[in-house]
Amino acid sequence: MGDLLKVAMPKGRIYKQAFKLFHQAGIPLPEEADESRKLIIPFPEAGMEFIMAKPVDVPTYVEYGVADIGIVGKDVLMEENRDVYELLDLAIARCRMSVIALPDWKPVINPRVATKYPNVASQYFREKGQQVEVIKLNGSIELAPMIGLADRIVDMVETGQTLRENGLVEMEEIFQITSRLIANRVSYRMKHAEIQRLCDLLQVTV
Repeated sequence: MGDLLKVAMPKGRIYKQAFKLFHQAGIPLPEEADESRKLIIPFPEAGMEFIMAKPVDVPTYVEYGVADIGIVGKDVLMEENRDVYELLDLAIARCRMSVIALPDWKPVINPRVATKYPNVASQYFREKGQQVEVIKLNGSIELAPMIGLADRIVDMVETGQTLRENGLVEMEEIFQITSRLIANRVSYRMKHAEIQRLCDLLQVTV
């Protein structure tokens, strides 16, 4: 058996959906792996080793080659802008990136926008020719307009439930988000056969 294909796998919601996708593609992964607390999980039968990562770190692991491939949301890919190959849209973990505000929001000069995605937000408003001050937050972005920290927020929306519960509304959709299969540039050349085989198997289920 050769080297295992190292897969940077995000913890949480994407992991569960990706795991199901791998199963549907006929990749032999044991069911109980879902419950594991280990950070590195080898699956020799599948020729893979999962490196469990925070979603935001997946593209970094792949760019630096500690993982050959990874699964990551388009939101993280756009924000991190890492030097990786985007191989496949896995069509899982669907949601959208949107501009959100209180219903009575009024345009102001040089508004403040709070977000976990400062690069995405800055680029979006720049392309619209709007000057904004972007404030980076790490959690509970919905709070920002409620406590007067920001006029609007840029965040991911799945069902919109959290927004409704907090009296916020979507103003504009920026882009649709799904999870992507990405690869390290060197690994893609050196382990091309294994990576292509995985792509072909997943392609059928997507």
